[in-house]
Amino acid sequence: MGGISIWQLLIILAIVVMIFGTKKLRNMGKDVGGAVKEFKEAVADNSSDSADKSTVLDEEKTHIE
Repeated sequence: MGGISIWQLLIILAIVVMIFGTKKLRNMGKDVGGAVKEFKEAVADNSSDSADKSTVLDEEKTHIE
């Protein structure tokens, strides 16, 4: 008892290819890859923005004191 064997995965893959076709699957892969890339860029931009904000806040505190 247990997991899925390689033969079961191959059968599922064959059925998916027959239903959607290779062109549709390729387009879906590109869309998912693009979404992941944009997400990573947004996370990187957000972290650099928060670092910039903390630097500005630190400078404002030293000017006030």
